[in-house]
Amino acid sequence: MNYTIKTQGIMCGHCEAKVESALLAVAGVTDAEADHETNVVTVEANGVDPEQLKAAIEGASDTYKVLEVTAE
Repeated sequence: MNYTIKTQGIMCGHCEAKVESALLAVAGVTDAEADHETNVVTVEANGVDPEQLKAAIEGASDTYKVLEVTAE
């Protein structure tokens, strides 16, 4: 399943890398791509609850916030 996640607080390439690493550490996530210019993160995952994705992003930094998770 693919997810599109609207975020807030991802400001640079380093931030993108932190978010991507945190998401790839979640069991079932096969790909993650963060874009600080659009504040959108796209994730490919199997058997993952959207709350796990939200927790991974927000756990990567106190400044990262998830505004919306949409499953496609």
